[in-house]
Amino acid sequence: MPLALEWDEFDAASRHVVACDSAGAVIGTGRLLPDGHIGRLAVRADWRGKDVGRAMMERLLEEAVQQEQQQMLLLHAQTQAVGFYEKLGFAAEGAEFMEAGIPHRRMRRCFTPRQPAQGAPQNLENKAR
Repeated sequence: MPLALEWDEFDAASRHVVACDSAGAVIGTGRLLPDGHIGRLAVRADWRGKDVGRAMMERLLEEAVQQEQQQMLLLHAQTQAVGFYEKLGFAAEGAEFMEAGIPHRRMRRCFTPRQPAQGAPQNLENKAR
């Protein structure tokens, strides 16, 4: 994604997660916007397939539950990652669309606030910017 698309007016109001390796190097990031959208989930290529994305998503889900006002989460999943999000309880809706030159699907997950997220991730730093 072009660098200009990586920053927006929602960054300051969002909750961010950052995953680091044992040396402290960043290996993944993600954010939860105040309106319940999850976005900017990214895992460094050499760390994909090692549950980093799952751990960050579980932390973002936990954060959404703690915020209480959220009962529905939305995200735009790259089409090839739809199965990953389905395993986390999201359901695809609508037709495929292009975003930043990549095919995506809109996905939704409903939940009851104050239900604890399963399997809280470890070694994640939660930062508000």
